[in-house]
Amino acid sequence: MSIKSKEYKLLFGFNVLMLAVHILSVSLFIFLTFRIFNALTVGDSENLLIRIITAYAFIVLLKITVEKIIANVFDIDEIIDNYIFQKQTYLNFISLIVFALTLFLVYSNIPKLPLFYLIIGLIILAFLYTLFAIIKKNQRLITHYWFYFILYICALEIAPYVVLYKLITKY
Repeated sequence: MSIKSKEYKLLFGFNVLMLAVHILSVSLFIFLTFRIFNALTVGDSENLLIRIITAYAFIVLLKITVEKIIANVFDIDEIIDNYIFQKQTYLNFISLIVFALTLFLVYSNIPKLPLFYLIIGLIILAFLYTLFAIIKKNQRLITHYWFYFILYICALEIAPYVVLYKLITKY
């Protein structure tokens, strides 16, 4: 990651491939989560996976685009490019773990609900590790602009998930 971050390209082939794997694996996990908590028949869920993939891909690409626009407006393109690369690299690796855990969830004989909660706990731990690793690598920048960092975390990292949760539970 430290070697490739010096020659960062958003549309580098491997990054695009890993982003596609990330979108597919997380969407599959969301689909299985929905199937665990809602008893769906095959007819009910035939288009649901495609809808989840489309919605999640839209959210991920929109977040990256908004981050790039904000970086361009505030003229901090180099800093944000490095941040987006670090974040996407960690998220891509987490998505590979999510895919493996999803396969384990599908094919294991262990009761689904306790295993699901264990997987959710592991995913949250991986996200927290990612957040702390990125903060540690960028600690010098964060200490100088800590107020903006807190605003960024609230506005672009936490708020989209809260809005998505509200939309899902409402409908």
